[in-house]
Amino acid sequence: MREVAIVSSAIHQVEALTFTTDVQLMVPLINEARDAVGLTQADIGFTCSGSSDFLAGQGFSFVQTLDAVGAFPPIAESHVEMDGAFALYEAWVKLQIGEIDTALVYSYGKSSPGSRRDVLAVQLDPYALAPLWPDAHAVAALQARLLLESGAVTAEDLAAIAVRSQRNAVGNPNALRVSADVTVDDVLAGGVVADPLRAADLAAEADGGCAVVLAAGDRARELCERPAWIRGIDHRIDAHGLGVRDLTRAPSAALAAGKAAERAGFAANDVDVAELHAASTAQAHVLATEMGLGGTGGSVRIDPSGGSLAADTLMAAGLVRIAEAARRVSGGEAHRALAHASSGPCLQQNLVCLLEGE
Repeated sequence: MREVAIVSSAIHQVEALTFTTDVQLMVPLINEARDAVGLTQADIGFTCSGSSDFLAGQGFSFVQTLDAVGAFPPIAESHVEMDGAFALYEAWVKLQIGEIDTALVYSYGKSSPGSRRDVLAVQLDPYALAPLWPDAHAVAALQARLLLESGAVTAEDLAAIAVRSQRNAVGNPNALRVSADVTVDDVLAGGVVADPLRAADLAAEADGGCAVVLAAGDRARELCERPAWIRGIDHRIDAHGLGVRDLTRAPSAALAAGKAAERAGFAANDVDVAELHAASTAQAHVLATEMGLGGTGGSVRIDPSGGSLAADTLMAAGLVRIAEAARRVSGGEAHRALAHASSGPCLQQNLVCLLEGE
């Protein structure tokens, strides 16, 4: 396999970008990511983006956002109607072919203009589930209830995950839900949003975007003092129907982690930090269990940025997880890191990226 690394990134997440267009959001982020390694768009071999035309309410809306890349020179470009983490996977494959040495990946999302929890119902089975219109919080609550009644976790365990997220988010300018003093009792005292989940159990909805620059081999070493090498990356998918799979498990997460580990040469739990893309504390527990990361007291530091529970930008949160993990490696805080991205209801699809420094 050809060596590929993340050499720079830029992230911006806020509660709402009311008066900011997608182009206005991405121009400074793309410029920041390119400028950090001294590249212009003429130096980028491939550009890939992730976003949702459905979320934007306009077909081919991503074409307009290409204005943020620049009108000139002409570029080789692709787009995925998914989280930017999956755009990064496409760029990684492109770099493996050997025709290019650099790639720009970016993604963005603005869910504040509408009701995100209701909009996400349209991703459910169109015949049996979507007509009932269960919102995203109700679906997440169903999964959490199954976990609780199975005895795999307690309400206190879930609250401890929420506490970990808020405390880790202290100092992160892109986190929305932050507290250095929050306790398990504080979380449990909060009002129930969708039984048994409270507000702190659910990912904090954000608007924002992320841009990442990838480079291969010696080109990465030229651009970055300590590249975050992608040693293994894989993504897998479980059945779409919620009634045909065990919602207390996420087999595709375990499989993706295993396949990524085969390429990386080290296990998914043989890392210093892990960034998990979870819509709820229950999902964070499932992911940690499936990938062997341990609980809140494990040796792997989970979600040092606060994770998606602290700020979750639809269509970009997974790429943000990869960028945050890469920053820990490039900054010397971690030697190895795991980044995770998910798509679909109840962890239906999972991507695992294993990073390592030199």
